[in-house]
Amino acid sequence: MNNPGPKVRLSRALGVPLTPKAVKYFEARPYPPGVHGRARKRETDYKLRLREKQRLRAQYNIREAQLRNAFAKAAAAPGKTGDALLADLERRLDALVLRAGFARTIYQARQFVVHRHVLVNGRRVDRPSYRLRPGDVITIAERSRGMEAFQIAAAGGHAETVPPYLEVRHDALAARLVRLPERDEIPVVCDEQLVVEHYSR
Repeated sequence: MNNPGPKVRLSRALGVPLTPKAVKYFEARPYPPGVHGRARKRETDYKLRLREKQRLRAQYNIREAQLRNAFAKAAAAPGKTGDALLADLERRLDALVLRAGFARTIYQARQFVVHRHVLVNGRRVDRPSYRLRPGDVITIAERSRGMEAFQIAAAGGHAETVPPYLEVRHDALAARLVRLPERDEIPVVCDEQLVVEHYSR
């Protein structure tokens, strides 16, 4: 358990495992890192909202400006802002590559997209922030399918739970966004109302 790495430390600080490796550290040390990790300190409302925002950012591996822009778009949309925010973030290409089981972590999913291994509707897309629409199809490029990571994905190695808004054929390394995701189907740990309050203050 020595030298757990920055992703594990961030996971413990935010209270949510960001990688499979972080899970075992959580089981052993389910409290924040540092000498005061076990101490129960009174938290201000601001600190609670800030941590929830950072938790959401970390789970999608996005920058502050990206989350702020997504919030502005969600705030202008009809319905609940928090639900609209998460539905928008969930339509990101890197997030759907992860949900489809083609990558082990959001970091790996981003790398696959940036390195041009991923196609949308038959065209190469190298922007992790690209938003898919219902009916869009994600596939792995033919020349990339021999890579060990995609061989594992084709065997269903990362597909613990595929959300119902995705239709996936692992053997073909293909996935289709069937419809827009609903909040209770999106597998992120977040109180989105606190995030809305953080940006609305």
